[in-house]
Amino acid sequence: MGRRQLRPLVYLFVSVVALIVLQGCGINRLPTLDEQVKAAWSEVLNQYQRRTDLIPNLVETVKGYAKQEQQVLTQVVEARAKATQMQLPPDILSNPEKFHEFEQNQGALTGALGRLLVVTENYPALKSNQNFLALQSQLEGTENRIAVARRDYILAVQAYNTELRTFPGRFVAAILYSNLKVRETFSISDQAKQAPTVKF
Repeated sequence: MGRRQLRPLVYLFVSVVALIVLQGCGINRLPTLDEQVKAAWSEVLNQYQRRTDLIPNLVETVKGYAKQEQQVLTQVVEARAKATQMQLPPDILSNPEKFHEFEQNQGALTGALGRLLVVTENYPALKSNQNFLALQSQLEGTENRIAVARRDYILAVQAYNTELRTFPGRFVAAILYSNLKVRETFSISDQAKQAPTVKF
């Protein structure tokens, strides 16, 4: 075999070794973590949407029994409207102001729902209504799913942000992925810390 014939084999060998080295140094780790964050965020939004969709039926059911609780019902409807009308910018995950505005709107809706469910304690007939019981069960399940989705998102963001801020991820990001930014994560709001206790 002549030198000319060996040259393509050498290039192929060097290319394969370079790919293995680049893979080993984490060149694909940041995009992988970024996609995990996006997937976890989509699940958070999906669960919040599920809750939002339950609210009109819940309000209508309660309204039939608790007409004098109009203020609480109005607060739930207004909180839902505010949460659903917020336009989410494409950069919401790296935009602290908009992310926390979203978080506050969802927190306000959680608080309003909590107050609504506390009010229902005064209406035994409502508490035994099958439609209300089904909605309450769905809402409880959805709140649990929201908690799990938020936890998964927080863990995905933690792994992503850690990789983006530490070596070699920081070095790889500076060279290849300069568009990747630190992502925002959820915090515990004062409202969540003071959520009313509901007993059924």
